[in-house]
Amino acid sequence: MNTRKRLMGKPSSTFCVALRLGLAMGMIGLGQASYAATATGTMTVTATVSSTCVVGASSLAFSSATSAAIAAGNVDATGTVTVNCTTGSPYTISLDAGTGTGATVATRKMSSGAQLLSYSVYTTAARTTVWGDGTASSGTVTGTGSGTSQSISAYGRIFAGQVVTAATYSDTINVTVTY
Repeated sequence: MNTRKRLMGKPSSTFCVALRLGLAMGMIGLGQASYAATATGTMTVTATVSSTCVVGASSLAFSSATSAAIAAGNVDATGTVTVNCTTGSPYTISLDAGTGTGATVATRKMSSGAQLLSYSVYTTAARTTVWGDGTASSGTVTGTGSGTSQSISAYGRIFAGQVVTAATYSDTINVTVTY
């Protein structure tokens, strides 16, 4: 009978102690939260962006050149050098003499076997400044990178008065971008 009253009546003393202990611990936890603090600091963030350039070139093709046309007058053609440099990066483009035997930047040589065909490459359409490496009165082309491809025309000329046989003549010029 005593057991039954306890179940239906007042809570047991064990339950009361547990309840008081739980409430007390909850208050302790709440009390600590009111004393929370923060601290701040800084983090330095850096990035180094390096200058870079990529270079390409189209063929400088003298497609209409015939031996009669070359003998009679200059034969001109235009090619393109393309550079893509980091925005704001200054660059200089130079061309070497090519691979033809006896070539200089002023008088480059295309070859077909032992036969040679003289030509040059210029920085302007007027063909007054030879595009070279800055030596022997040659010029270079300068610019500033835009972060996108920039096309620069290369103006070629086969010199008049050469007597050559019909053949396919070729040369390879190294394009150097200094940035």
